[in-house]
Amino acid sequence: MNPPVPAVLAELAGLMIRNAMPGVADGERASDLGLSAALLAMAAEVWDRQAQILVEENRAIRALLGEAGDDPDLRLSALKRDNDRLRAALVESHAAAEAAGDTAREAAIWAELIAATERRRLASAPV
Repeated sequence: MNPPVPAVLAELAGLMIRNAMPGVADGERASDLGLSAALLAMAAEVWDRQAQILVEENRAIRALLGEAGDDPDLRLSALKRDNDRLRAALVESHAAAEAAGDTAREAAIWAELIAATERRRLASAPV
């Protein structure tokens, strides 16, 4: 999720503290509570499936790069760190394929990028 779930939760904590104070207008409080509820629902959905998304992406990118290996550490921070490394390598691979005129490799990389976008689509997001 962008922004990351921890940043969203921190922002929501600030909204809750502010709305607990006296003098907040009813309309503003209602708006903040509605926004908070929607963000919490999205954060819950993303948090629930984040490890699966990262494992699937890491596996797919490793296959494109011809890299052996698996994700031995399933903590989100470790999965994200490896995902960032793999994505950087994929960008380099894409640039090399483009420079070499390897359209089949370019197509395979684009197909994975599209699949990655679909993996991250929220259930409540319009198609």
